[in-house]
Amino acid sequence: MKKLLLFVIVLGVAAALTGWFLSAPTRLDENTIANLGPGDPGNGELVFWASGCSSCHAAPEAKGDDKLKLGGGLRLETPFGVFVAPNVSQDPNDGIGNWSIADLANAMTRGTSPDGRNYYPAFPYASYARMDLADINDLFSFMKTLPAVGGDAGPNELAFPFNIRRGVGLWKRMFLDPAPVVAAAVSGEDVDPAIWERGRYLVEGPGHCGECHTPRDLAGGLILSDWLGGAPAATGEGRVPNITPVPGGFGSWSASDIAYYLESGFTPDYDSVGGEMVPVQENMARLPASDREAIGVYLKAIPAVSDAAQ
Repeated sequence: MKKLLLFVIVLGVAAALTGWFLSAPTRLDENTIANLGPGDPGNGELVFWASGCSSCHAAPEAKGDDKLKLGGGLRLETPFGVFVAPNVSQDPNDGIGNWSIADLANAMTRGTSPDGRNYYPAFPYASYARMDLADINDLFSFMKTLPAVGGDAGPNELAFPFNIRRGVGLWKRMFLDPAPVVAAAVSGEDVDPAIWERGRYLVEGPGHCGECHTPRDLAGGLILSDWLGGAPAATGEGRVPNITPVPGGFGSWSASDIAYYLESGFTPDYDSVGGEMVPVQENMARLPASDREAIGVYLKAIPAVSDAAQ
């Protein structure tokens, strides 16, 4: 009996040490970041809107220049608890005014904070991990031009065991993958590969469209086999639509219809954008027309996912 008890203890300690090792936060190679050079704030502004930074970190219903005041505070109610979007303004105390480009790049691609903690994936770094570091460098340069906003946005409201950040490292091991979701266009129509790949980058990376439009498993990871096939709304009310090219509904839209919707907020049936899609559409309207068209081309040439399969 004593030997069995000792074996169980040793096994438990070994499992704990393995879990501790596997859940450790990771960082980018320092030399990779050191070689980035100065960023381009002009392109960084486009990356800012494509990435939807203001949608979570500006005040709700913010308009105009107020969208550039990133004091945080938005409450995201999920099955795991309430996540509060932090202050990411240039305030050196309450925001990220003291961050380096390495700090931002590690946060966005590895989900790791400057002080070496795992971020919760309510921050969509599982999508941002697919972004080019050059774009993140440009985004950093643009964000340095934005105003400082004082005030702590407040803590997350999470119960045990979700309040143990270290455990998020195991989630990253399963779901943090910088590889593209869709390897190649599947449409039978002639698709310009460069345009389609630009759309893939915008949708799968900075646009993080899958974070809302793709269903999740019990661990909160995206079910990639149902990519963009629709999902329950994060707020718990209603459903985020299927935006794959299924017959009827969204599938009947052309690439140009999608691009026009992202520009104007109007559907082919002359309905208008509503709900949580409003700030997304307003962000996308700030992008070049070629980017909106690329998004449309991508969405028309990905695998169709049936709502009935979910």
